[in-house]
Amino acid sequence: MLAGLLEPMARDLGVSIPRAGLLVSAFAVGMVVGAPVLAAATLRLPRRTTLLVLLAVFGLGQVAGAVAPTYGLLFASRVVSALACAGFWAVGAAVAISLVPVTARARAMAVMVGGLSVANVAGVPAGAFLGQHFGWRAAFWAVAVLSALALVGVFALVPRTAAPTGADRPVLRRELRIYRDGQVWLALAVTALNAGAVFALFSYLSPVLTDVAGLDESWVPTVLGLFGAGALLGTAIGGRVADAHLFGTMYLGIAASGVVLAVLALTAQSAVAAVGLALLLGVTAFFTAPALNARMFNVASAAPTLAGATTTSAFNIGNTLGPWLGGLVISAGWGYPAVAWTGAVLAAAALVLTVFAARLHRSSGSSRIVGGSPAAGATAETASPLP
Repeated sequence: MLAGLLEPMARDLGVSIPRAGLLVSAFAVGMVVGAPVLAAATLRLPRRTTLLVLLAVFGLGQVAGAVAPTYGLLFASRVVSALACAGFWAVGAAVAISLVPVTARARAMAVMVGGLSVANVAGVPAGAFLGQHFGWRAAFWAVAVLSALALVGVFALVPRTAAPTGADRPVLRRELRIYRDGQVWLALAVTALNAGAVFALFSYLSPVLTDVAGLDESWVPTVLGLFGAGALLGTAIGGRVADAHLFGTMYLGIAASGVVLAVLALTAQSAVAAVGLALLLGVTAFFTAPALNARMFNVASAAPTLAGATTTSAFNIGNTLGPWLGGLVISAGWGYPAVAWTGAVLAAAALVLTVFAARLHRSSGSSRIVGGSPAAGATAETASPLP
């Protein structure tokens, strides 16, 4: 939401655009911390109840942001909202994975990630539109209303489950064993670098479009909507191919994102190029997302809730790293196109680690033990003819 609101928020709160961009990072930091903490804290609670409570807290956080009189209070509201959002994503991902067989994990996660894509298509440009016509606080009120609608949806549609008991009762110490596996850390690093590559640019896309490409500010919601449309398309395609070609999907998506970012850095002064490449970046970035999610659940199958939490944290480490590095290069006077170069470098690093992870996966074999139990994802991963 904030991607299209940075400029009016910075003006209203009397801060610089890079400092306003830290509100994106604040949310991401809250997600990074909140995902594993809340996943651990709610491990033995009924999942639907947990989702409902977290959604309620998230909605109240939006209300607090809408009425916040100062930058500091708005910053704090973003962190609280992020903690609740992180827990929701971790538990929600575990619910999605539990409803499908192992060979359909990427497609299940594509459906859930598709929610983010729809948000980019409708929510982000709608937030920018509300900010331009009714003030940026109106966007926060709109998200609070949507949170209430989400509460109704979860209550009506998520299966009711009792808290696990007996032998099925999760033990935190046992679940934490997944972090002994180097593949889990590699999956985390690749996810974080890929997200950082995209958000280094996306967080500052509005000033890139207006100050560099020369577009009027009224164009920003439209371009953000195109990015979201590309994200929806990329998610749909990636979810269909990732279960059979997991590493191949990761290679193609990450490499394509790096190329798009590099070309955008070179052609950002062209309005046509900037708009078209924003659409392509949405496709390439979200094409990879289902594979990245499925990869984490495959290597950490013994602890699905913590796997979801780890993936959430990884994405938001990138969402923190990208805007922070983008703000640094802008503050250094290198100009807004430099954020695209920053993203391209992060994508290259993610691609290198993906190659290393694929080689390690081949050498360890499909029967390796993950988190104390056989890797449930072996079938999905070894079905691919790619490494």
